[in-house]
Amino acid sequence: MAHIDETKVARIMESLQKLELGTVVISIHEGNITQIETTEKVRFALEKKKAALPKQKLG
Repeated sequence: MAHIDETKVARIMESLQKLELGTVVISIHEGNITQIETTEKVRFALEKKKAALPKQKLG
């Protein structure tokens, strides 16, 4: 197993702690971490449209 750089592990942990929804991709080349890519997703709740109710006649 390759040596794991603690600085890189700390950056991965930092990325995970900051992220509420998304992905962290860790690229490995020849047993070494070469890239950390973070993608954050932001989702918004959809507002439901109210159906128009027919007006009732009194009388």
